[in-house]
Amino acid sequence: MAKQKTVYCCTECGNETPNWAGKCPACGAWNTLTELKLDARGSRRGASARSFGSQQARKISELDTGEELRFSTGVSELDRVLGGGAVEGSLILVGGAPGIGKSTLLLQMCGLTAPERTILYVTGEESERQLKLRATRLGVDKAEVYVLAETDLDNILACIDELKPDLVIIDSIQTVSDGEVLSAPGSISQVRECTMRIMRVTKEKGLTVFVVGHINKEGSIAGPKVLEHMVDCVLYFEGERNTSFRILRAAKNRFGSTNEIGVFEMTEEGLSCVENPSEMLLAGRPENSPGTCVTCVVEGTRPLLAEIQALITPAGYNAARRSNGIDYNRSAMLLAVLEKRGGMPVGSCDSYINVIGGLTLEEPAADLATVLAIASSYLDRPLGGDLAAIGEVGLSGEIRSVTVLNQRLSEIARLGFRRCVIPAHVRDEIRCPEGLRLIPVKNVAEAVGAVLGKKQ
Repeated sequence: MAKQKTVYCCTECGNETPNWAGKCPACGAWNTLTELKLDARGSRRGASARSFGSQQARKISELDTGEELRFSTGVSELDRVLGGGAVEGSLILVGGAPGIGKSTLLLQMCGLTAPERTILYVTGEESERQLKLRATRLGVDKAEVYVLAETDLDNILACIDELKPDLVIIDSIQTVSDGEVLSAPGSISQVRECTMRIMRVTKEKGLTVFVVGHINKEGSIAGPKVLEHMVDCVLYFEGERNTSFRILRAAKNRFGSTNEIGVFEMTEEGLSCVENPSEMLLAGRPENSPGTCVTCVVEGTRPLLAEIQALITPAGYNAARRSNGIDYNRSAMLLAVLEKRGGMPVGSCDSYINVIGGLTLEEPAADLATVLAIASSYLDRPLGGDLAAIGEVGLSGEIRSVTVLNQRLSEIARLGFRRCVIPAHVRDEIRCPEGLRLIPVKNVAEAVGAVLGKKQ
Protein backbone atom coordinates (compact mmCIF):
# COMPACT_ATOMS: atom_id res chain seq x y z
CA MET A 1 0.00 0.00 0.00
CA ALA A 2 1.37 3.40 -1.02
CA LYS A 3 2.33 5.76 1.72
CA GLN A 4 0.22 8.81 2.30
CA LYS A 5 1.45 12.32 2.70
CA THR A 6 -0.21 14.80 5.02
CA VAL A 7 -0.65 18.50 4.32
CA TYR A 8 -2.72 21.10 6.11
CA CYS A 9 -5.38 23.11 4.27
CA CYS A 10 -6.79 26.46 5.38
CA THR A 11 -10.59 26.46 5.52
CA GLU A 12 -10.69 30.20 4.81
CA CYS A 13 -8.48 30.61 1.73
CA GLY A 14 -7.66 27.03 0.64
CA ASN A 15 -3.89 27.48 1.05
CA GLU A 16 -1.93 24.26 1.74
CA THR A 17 1.14 24.01 3.95
CA PRO A 18 3.23 20.95 4.92
CA ASN A 19 3.26 21.78 8.64
CA TRP A 20 0.51 22.69 11.04
CA ALA A 21 0.46 26.17 12.56
CA GLY A 22 -1.97 28.13 14.63
CA LYS A 23 -2.11 30.90 12.02
CA CYS A 24 -2.49 30.48 8.26
CA PRO A 25 0.64 31.91 6.56
CA ALA A 26 -1.39 33.05 3.52
CA CYS A 27 -4.50 34.80 4.88
CA GLY A 28 -3.57 35.20 8.55
CA ALA A 29 -6.66 33.43 9.93
CA TRP A 30 -6.26 31.62 13.23
CA ASN A 31 -7.09 27.93 13.89
CA THR A 32 -8.15 27.22 10.29
CA LEU A 33 -5.53 24.65 9.21
CA THR A 34 -7.07 21.19 8.84
CA GLU A 35 -5.35 17.92 7.98
CA LEU A 36 -5.61 16.72 4.36
CA LYS A 37 -4.38 13.33 3.11
CA LEU A 38 -2.46 13.03 -0.18
CA ASP A 39 -1.23 9.94 -1.98
CA ALA A 40 2.43 9.00 -2.46
CA ARG A 41 2.78 11.26 -5.49
CA GLY A 42 1.58 14.25 -3.54
CA SER A 43 -1.77 14.57 -5.31
CA ARG A 44 -5.22 14.39 -3.80
CA ARG A 45 -7.03 11.12 -3.94
CA GLY A 46 -10.33 11.01 -5.78
CA ALA A 47 -11.91 12.81 -8.66
CA SER A 48 -9.87 15.98 -8.60
CA ALA A 49 -6.75 13.95 -9.42
CA ARG A 50 -8.39 12.34 -12.44
CA SER A 51 -8.05 13.72 -15.91
CA PHE A 52 -10.92 15.68 -17.32
CA GLY A 53 -10.22 14.24 -20.74
CA SER A 54 -8.30 15.66 -23.66
CA GLN A 55 -9.58 19.02 -24.86
CA GLN A 56 -8.31 20.97 -27.81
CA ALA A 57 -7.62 24.66 -27.46
CA ARG A 58 -9.83 26.89 -29.61
CA LYS A 59 -9.77 30.56 -30.49
CA ILE A 60 -12.06 32.75 -28.47
CA SER A 61 -13.69 33.94 -31.71
CA GLU A 62 -14.77 30.33 -32.43
CA LEU A 63 -16.44 29.75 -29.07
CA ASP A 64 -20.22 29.45 -28.82
CA THR A 65 -21.83 32.71 -27.72
CA GLY A 66 -25.38 31.42 -27.39
CA GLU A 67 -27.34 32.60 -24.36
CA GLU A 68 -27.67 30.34 -21.35
CA LEU A 69 -30.91 28.38 -21.06
CA ARG A 70 -32.91 29.48 -18.04
CA PHE A 71 -36.07 28.11 -16.51
CA SER A 72 -38.29 29.36 -13.73
CA THR A 73 -38.06 27.64 -10.36
CA GLY A 74 -41.66 28.59 -9.56
CA VAL A 75 -40.47 30.75 -6.62
CA SER A 76 -40.41 34.39 -7.73
CA GLU A 77 -37.98 35.60 -5.06
CA LEU A 78 -35.56 32.75 -5.81
CA ASP A 79 -35.74 33.56 -9.52
CA ARG A 80 -34.91 37.18 -8.72
CA VAL A 81 -31.78 36.25 -6.75
CA LEU A 82 -30.63 33.80 -9.43
CA GLY A 83 -30.89 36.52 -12.07
CA GLY A 84 -34.16 35.50 -13.73
CA GLY A 85 -34.26 31.75 -13.07
CA ALA A 86 -32.02 28.72 -12.77
CA VAL A 87 -29.52 28.05 -15.56
CA GLU A 88 -29.13 24.62 -17.11
CA GLY A 89 -25.69 23.18 -16.44
CA SER A 90 -25.10 25.22 -13.27
CA LEU A 91 -24.07 24.13 -9.78
CA ILE A 92 -25.68 26.19 -7.00
CA LEU A 93 -24.61 26.11 -3.37
CA VAL A 94 -27.23 27.08 -0.76
CA GLY A 95 -25.97 27.84 2.75
CA GLY A 96 -27.60 28.94 5.96
CA ALA A 97 -27.89 28.31 9.67
CA PRO A 98 -29.59 25.10 10.85
CA GLY A 99 -33.38 25.38 10.75
CA ILE A 100 -33.39 28.58 8.70
CA GLY A 101 -35.42 27.00 5.86
CA LYS A 102 -32.96 25.75 3.22
CA SER A 103 -34.56 22.33 2.79
CA THR A 104 -38.04 23.85 2.96
CA LEU A 105 -37.27 26.27 0.14
CA LEU A 106 -35.78 23.60 -2.12
CA LEU A 107 -38.63 21.14 -1.48
CA GLN A 108 -41.18 23.84 -2.27
CA MET A 109 -39.25 24.59 -5.45
CA CYS A 110 -39.63 20.95 -6.46
CA GLY A 111 -43.42 21.21 -6.20
CA LEU A 112 -43.57 24.50 -8.14
CA THR A 113 -41.14 23.73 -10.96
CA ALA A 114 -42.66 22.88 -14.30
CA PRO A 115 -44.05 19.31 -14.20
CA GLU A 116 -42.34 18.27 -17.42
CA ARG A 117 -38.97 18.36 -15.66
CA THR A 118 -37.59 15.27 -13.95
CA ILE A 119 -36.42 16.07 -10.41
CA LEU A 120 -34.22 13.96 -8.12
CA TYR A 121 -34.06 14.88 -4.42
CA VAL A 122 -31.10 13.24 -2.66
CA THR A 123 -31.49 13.32 1.10
CA GLY A 124 -28.54 12.39 3.29
CA GLU A 125 -29.80 13.79 6.58
CA GLU A 126 -33.46 12.77 6.61
CA SER A 127 -35.12 9.42 5.97
CA GLU A 128 -37.66 8.96 3.21
CA ARG A 129 -40.46 9.00 5.79
CA GLN A 130 -39.29 12.30 7.28
CA LEU A 131 -39.08 13.87 3.84
CA LYS A 132 -42.57 12.61 3.00
CA LEU A 133 -44.01 14.13 6.17
CA ARG A 134 -42.44 17.49 5.41
CA ALA A 135 -43.64 17.36 1.81
CA THR A 136 -47.17 16.65 3.04
CA ARG A 137 -47.04 19.63 5.39
CA LEU A 138 -45.86 21.86 2.54
CA GLY A 139 -48.48 20.51 0.16
CA VAL A 140 -46.01 19.18 -2.41
CA ASP A 141 -46.39 15.45 -1.71
CA LYS A 142 -48.23 14.99 -5.02
CA ALA A 143 -45.36 16.37 -7.07
CA GLU A 144 -43.52 14.07 -9.49
CA VAL A 145 -40.26 14.12 -7.54
CA TYR A 146 -37.92 11.14 -7.17
CA VAL A 147 -36.42 10.73 -3.71
CA LEU A 148 -33.13 8.96 -2.97
CA ALA A 149 -31.96 8.47 0.63
CA GLU A 150 -28.25 7.87 0.00
CA THR A 151 -24.89 9.20 1.14
CA ASP A 152 -22.50 7.26 -1.12
CA LEU A 153 -21.52 9.44 -4.05
CA ASP A 154 -21.04 6.53 -6.46
CA ASN A 155 -24.61 5.35 -5.86
CA ILE A 156 -25.91 8.89 -6.30
CA LEU A 157 -24.13 9.34 -9.63
CA ALA A 158 -25.32 5.90 -10.77
CA CYS A 159 -28.91 6.94 -10.02
CA ILE A 160 -28.39 10.14 -12.01
CA ASP A 161 -27.11 8.14 -14.97
CA GLU A 162 -30.12 5.83 -14.81
CA LEU A 163 -32.85 8.39 -14.13
CA LYS A 164 -31.42 11.22 -16.30
CA PRO A 165 -33.05 14.04 -14.29
CA ASP A 166 -33.15 17.71 -15.27
CA LEU A 167 -32.88 19.02 -11.70
CA VAL A 168 -30.93 17.47 -8.80
CA ILE A 169 -30.98 18.55 -5.14
CA ILE A 170 -28.36 17.19 -2.73
CA ASP A 171 -29.14 17.79 0.94
CA SER A 172 -26.46 18.12 2.19
CA ILE A 173 -22.92 18.01 0.77
CA GLN A 174 -21.46 17.35 4.24
CA THR A 175 -23.22 13.96 4.41
CA VAL A 176 -22.02 12.72 1.01
CA SER A 177 -18.84 10.65 0.89
CA ASP A 178 -16.51 9.27 -1.79
CA GLY A 179 -15.22 5.75 -1.11
CA GLU A 180 -11.81 6.55 -2.59
CA VAL A 181 -11.16 9.34 -0.11
CA LEU A 182 -9.78 8.04 3.17
CA SER A 183 -11.41 10.52 5.53
CA ALA A 184 -14.70 10.94 7.36
CA PRO A 185 -17.78 12.43 5.68
CA GLY A 186 -17.92 16.19 6.10
CA SER A 187 -14.12 16.59 6.20
CA ILE A 188 -12.32 18.96 3.90
CA SER A 189 -11.11 16.15 1.65
CA GLN A 190 -14.56 14.63 1.26
CA VAL A 191 -16.31 17.94 0.62
CA ARG A 192 -13.79 19.01 -2.02
CA GLU A 193 -13.68 15.70 -3.87
CA CYS A 194 -17.44 15.19 -3.85
CA THR A 195 -18.09 18.72 -5.06
CA MET A 196 -15.56 18.28 -7.85
CA ARG A 197 -17.20 15.08 -9.10
CA ILE A 198 -20.67 16.62 -8.89
CA MET A 199 -19.43 19.63 -10.83
CA ARG A 200 -18.07 17.39 -13.61
CA VAL A 201 -21.38 15.57 -13.93
CA THR A 202 -23.26 18.87 -13.91
CA LYS A 203 -21.25 20.30 -16.80
CA GLU A 204 -21.11 17.09 -18.84
CA LYS A 205 -24.84 16.30 -18.64
CA GLY A 206 -26.19 19.87 -18.55
CA LEU A 207 -27.96 19.35 -15.21
CA THR A 208 -29.07 21.98 -12.73
CA VAL A 209 -27.83 20.95 -9.29
CA PHE A 210 -28.65 22.58 -5.95
CA VAL A 211 -26.29 21.60 -3.11
CA VAL A 212 -27.03 22.42 0.52
CA GLY A 213 -24.05 23.45 2.68
CA HIS A 214 -23.90 23.79 6.45
CA ILE A 215 -22.82 27.00 8.15
CA ASN A 216 -20.04 26.92 10.75
CA LYS A 217 -19.85 29.05 13.88
CA GLU A 218 -18.09 31.85 12.01
CA GLY A 219 -21.08 32.17 9.67
CA SER A 220 -19.45 30.82 6.49
CA ILE A 221 -20.15 27.62 4.60
CA ALA A 222 -18.35 24.71 6.24
CA GLY A 223 -15.36 23.47 4.27
CA PRO A 224 -12.52 25.26 2.48
CA LYS A 225 -13.13 28.51 0.65
CA VAL A 226 -12.26 26.74 -2.59
CA LEU A 227 -15.65 25.01 -2.34
CA GLU A 228 -17.29 28.33 -3.14
CA HIS A 229 -14.87 28.83 -6.03
CA MET A 230 -15.98 25.56 -7.65
CA VAL A 231 -19.69 26.31 -7.88
CA ASP A 232 -21.42 28.77 -10.18
CA CYS A 233 -23.63 30.40 -7.58
CA VAL A 234 -23.50 30.76 -3.78
CA LEU A 235 -26.73 31.66 -1.98
CA TYR A 236 -26.94 32.52 1.72
CA PHE A 237 -30.19 32.19 3.66
CA GLU A 238 -30.20 34.79 6.43
CA GLY A 239 -32.52 35.77 9.26
CA GLU A 240 -33.18 35.24 12.93
CA ARG A 241 -34.71 31.91 13.85
CA ASN A 242 -37.05 33.59 16.31
CA THR A 243 -38.51 35.83 13.58
CA SER A 244 -40.64 34.77 10.64
CA PHE A 245 -38.78 36.68 7.93
CA ARG A 246 -35.90 35.29 5.86
CA ILE A 247 -33.58 36.95 3.35
CA LEU A 248 -31.92 35.08 0.49
CA ARG A 249 -28.74 36.76 -0.72
CA ALA A 250 -26.33 35.85 -3.55
CA ALA A 251 -22.67 35.99 -2.52
CA LYS A 252 -21.54 34.77 -5.96
CA ASN A 253 -23.39 34.40 -9.24
CA ARG A 254 -21.74 33.72 -12.59
CA PHE A 255 -25.05 34.20 -14.42
CA GLY A 256 -26.45 37.30 -12.73
CA SER A 257 -26.03 40.08 -10.21
CA THR A 258 -24.84 39.50 -6.66
CA ASN A 259 -26.75 42.51 -5.32
CA GLU A 260 -30.28 41.14 -5.53
CA ILE A 261 -32.03 39.77 -2.45
CA GLY A 262 -35.16 37.69 -1.98
CA VAL A 263 -37.46 38.17 1.00
CA PHE A 264 -39.54 35.31 2.43
CA GLU A 265 -41.88 34.82 5.36
CA MET A 266 -41.96 31.50 7.21
CA THR A 267 -45.53 30.33 7.75
CA GLU A 268 -47.17 27.06 8.76
CA GLU A 269 -47.48 26.16 5.07
CA GLY A 270 -43.81 26.90 4.38
CA LEU A 271 -42.02 29.89 2.90
CA SER A 272 -44.07 32.53 1.13
CA CYS A 273 -42.62 35.25 -1.08
CA VAL A 274 -42.84 38.83 0.19
CA GLU A 275 -43.49 40.99 -2.87
CA ASN A 276 -43.43 44.28 -0.93
CA PRO A 277 -40.68 43.95 1.70
CA SER A 278 -40.68 47.65 2.63
CA GLU A 279 -44.16 47.45 4.14
CA MET A 280 -43.19 44.25 5.93
CA LEU A 281 -40.05 45.78 7.45
CA LEU A 282 -41.96 48.84 8.70
CA ALA A 283 -44.90 46.92 10.16
CA GLY A 284 -45.46 47.63 13.85
CA ARG A 285 -43.34 50.79 13.88
CA PRO A 286 -43.98 52.84 17.05
CA GLU A 287 -45.51 56.30 16.68
CA ASN A 288 -43.75 59.40 18.03
CA SER A 289 -41.05 57.36 19.71
CA PRO A 290 -37.56 58.86 20.12
CA GLY A 291 -34.55 57.04 18.68
CA THR A 292 -36.04 55.71 15.45
CA CYS A 293 -35.53 56.81 11.84
CA VAL A 294 -36.29 55.30 8.43
CA THR A 295 -33.89 55.15 5.50
CA CYS A 296 -33.98 53.69 2.01
CA VAL A 297 -31.28 51.27 0.83
CA VAL A 298 -31.00 49.66 -2.59
CA GLU A 299 -30.39 45.92 -2.92
CA GLY A 300 -29.67 45.26 -6.59
CA THR A 301 -32.57 46.94 -8.37
CA ARG A 302 -34.94 46.86 -5.38
CA PRO A 303 -35.29 49.84 -3.00
CA LEU A 304 -36.00 48.82 0.59
CA LEU A 305 -37.10 50.95 3.50
CA ALA A 306 -35.40 50.00 6.75
CA GLU A 307 -36.04 51.23 10.26
CA ILE A 308 -32.97 52.06 12.35
CA GLN A 309 -33.37 52.28 16.12
CA ALA A 310 -30.92 53.75 18.60
CA LEU A 311 -30.84 53.84 22.38
CA ILE A 312 -28.49 56.21 24.21
CA THR A 313 -28.31 55.86 27.98
CA PRO A 314 -25.95 57.17 30.70
CA ALA A 315 -22.93 54.92 31.08
CA GLY A 316 -22.53 52.95 34.28
CA TYR A 317 -18.89 51.85 34.24
CA ASN A 318 -17.61 51.31 30.70
CA ALA A 319 -19.26 52.96 27.70
CA ALA A 320 -20.87 49.98 25.97
CA ARG A 321 -21.46 50.03 22.23
CA ARG A 322 -23.63 47.41 20.58
CA SER A 323 -24.79 47.32 16.96
CA ASN A 324 -27.00 44.80 15.20
CA GLY A 325 -27.42 45.06 11.45
CA ILE A 326 -24.78 47.79 11.06
CA ASP A 327 -21.03 47.31 11.05
CA TYR A 328 -19.64 47.96 14.52
CA ASN A 329 -16.72 50.08 13.29
CA ARG A 330 -19.03 52.24 11.20
CA SER A 331 -21.42 52.80 14.10
CA ALA A 332 -18.49 53.82 16.30
CA MET A 333 -17.38 56.25 13.60
CA LEU A 334 -20.85 57.82 13.38
CA LEU A 335 -20.95 58.25 17.16
CA ALA A 336 -17.57 60.01 17.04
CA VAL A 337 -18.68 62.29 14.20
CA LEU A 338 -21.89 63.21 16.02
CA GLU A 339 -19.92 64.10 19.16
CA LYS A 340 -17.21 66.08 17.37
CA ARG A 341 -19.25 67.78 14.63
CA GLY A 342 -22.72 67.72 16.17
CA GLY A 343 -21.83 68.81 19.66
CA MET A 344 -23.44 65.88 21.48
CA PRO A 345 -21.32 64.03 24.09
CA VAL A 346 -22.52 60.55 23.09
CA GLY A 347 -19.06 59.01 23.35
CA SER A 348 -19.37 58.63 27.11
CA CYS A 349 -22.83 57.03 26.90
CA ASP A 350 -23.96 53.45 26.39
CA SER A 351 -25.01 53.21 22.73
CA TYR A 352 -27.19 50.51 21.19
CA ILE A 353 -28.10 50.47 17.48
CA ASN A 354 -30.45 47.97 15.84
CA VAL A 355 -31.93 47.43 12.36
CA ILE A 356 -35.45 46.02 12.46
CA GLY A 357 -36.33 42.88 10.49
CA GLY A 358 -32.97 41.15 10.50
CA LEU A 359 -31.52 43.30 7.70
CA THR A 360 -27.79 43.94 7.46
CA LEU A 361 -27.11 47.43 6.11
CA GLU A 362 -23.76 47.73 4.36
CA GLU A 363 -24.63 50.76 2.24
CA PRO A 364 -23.37 54.15 3.52
CA ALA A 365 -26.70 55.71 2.51
CA ALA A 366 -28.00 54.68 5.96
CA ASP A 367 -25.44 56.88 7.79
CA LEU A 368 -27.64 59.97 8.08
CA ALA A 369 -30.65 58.03 9.40
CA THR A 370 -28.38 56.36 11.98
CA VAL A 371 -27.03 59.72 13.16
CA LEU A 372 -30.53 61.20 13.43
CA ALA A 373 -31.78 58.18 15.37
CA ILE A 374 -28.88 58.52 17.82
CA ALA A 375 -29.50 62.28 18.22
CA SER A 376 -33.22 61.69 18.71
CA SER A 377 -32.57 59.19 21.48
CA TYR A 378 -29.98 61.40 23.15
CA LEU A 379 -32.30 64.44 23.17
CA ASP A 380 -35.35 62.23 23.84
CA ARG A 381 -37.27 63.95 21.05
CA PRO A 382 -39.15 62.00 18.35
CA LEU A 383 -38.38 62.71 14.72
CA GLY A 384 -41.94 62.08 13.62
CA GLY A 385 -43.44 59.13 11.82
CA ASP A 386 -43.46 60.89 8.44
CA LEU A 387 -39.69 61.53 8.25
CA ALA A 388 -37.03 59.57 6.35
CA ALA A 389 -33.35 60.31 5.81
CA ILE A 390 -30.85 59.41 3.08
CA GLY A 391 -27.18 60.32 2.94
CA GLU A 392 -23.59 59.33 3.63
CA VAL A 393 -21.75 60.95 6.52
CA GLY A 394 -18.08 61.89 6.23
CA LEU A 395 -15.52 62.31 9.00
CA SER A 396 -15.75 66.10 8.80
CA GLY A 397 -19.50 65.87 9.35
CA GLU A 398 -20.49 66.62 5.75
CA ILE A 399 -23.49 64.88 4.15
CA ARG A 400 -22.59 63.32 0.81
CA SER A 401 -24.81 62.24 -2.06
CA VAL A 402 -25.80 58.64 -2.81
CA THR A 403 -26.69 56.77 -5.98
CA VAL A 404 -30.19 56.40 -7.54
CA LEU A 405 -31.62 59.05 -5.24
CA ASN A 406 -34.75 59.55 -7.35
CA GLN A 407 -35.64 55.87 -7.09
CA ARG A 408 -35.25 56.01 -3.31
CA LEU A 409 -37.44 59.10 -3.04
CA SER A 410 -40.18 57.45 -5.10
CA GLU A 411 -40.24 54.46 -2.74
CA ILE A 412 -40.33 56.74 0.31
CA ALA A 413 -43.25 58.74 -1.10
CA ARG A 414 -45.11 55.58 -2.13
CA LEU A 415 -45.22 54.39 1.49
CA GLY A 416 -46.71 57.63 2.78
CA PHE A 417 -43.73 59.59 4.11
CA ARG A 418 -44.06 63.36 3.85
CA ARG A 419 -40.56 64.60 4.72
CA CYS A 420 -37.12 63.39 3.69
CA VAL A 421 -33.68 64.69 4.69
CA ILE A 422 -31.27 64.53 1.77
CA PRO A 423 -27.77 65.88 0.98
CA ALA A 424 -27.69 69.48 -0.21
CA HIS A 425 -25.10 68.60 -2.85
CA VAL A 426 -26.54 65.90 -5.12
CA ARG A 427 -25.02 64.53 -8.29
CA ASP A 428 -28.28 63.85 -10.14
CA GLU A 429 -31.21 66.07 -11.04
CA ILE A 430 -33.80 65.63 -8.32
CA ARG A 431 -37.39 64.78 -9.25
CA CYS A 432 -39.36 65.38 -6.09
CA PRO A 433 -42.44 63.13 -5.85
CA GLU A 434 -45.77 64.76 -5.19
CA GLY A 435 -46.57 65.15 -1.52
CA LEU A 436 -42.95 64.75 -0.35
CA ARG A 437 -41.07 67.73 1.13
CA LEU A 438 -37.29 67.58 0.80
CA ILE A 439 -34.99 68.93 3.53
CA PRO A 440 -31.51 69.49 2.04
CA VAL A 441 -28.68 69.64 4.61
CA LYS A 442 -24.92 70.14 4.29
CA ASN A 443 -23.61 68.65 7.53
CA VAL A 444 -24.58 66.70 10.63
CA ALA A 445 -25.19 69.76 12.80
CA GLU A 446 -27.52 71.27 10.21
CA ALA A 447 -29.41 67.97 9.85
CA VAL A 448 -29.96 67.64 13.62
CA GLY A 449 -31.07 71.26 13.88
CA ALA A 450 -33.48 70.97 10.94
CA VAL A 451 -35.45 68.04 12.34
CA LEU A 452 -34.91 68.28 16.11
CA GLY A 453 -34.58 72.02 16.61
CA LYS A 454 -31.19 71.85 18.30
CA LYS A 455 -29.13 75.03 18.12
CA GLN A 456 -26.13 74.78 15.88
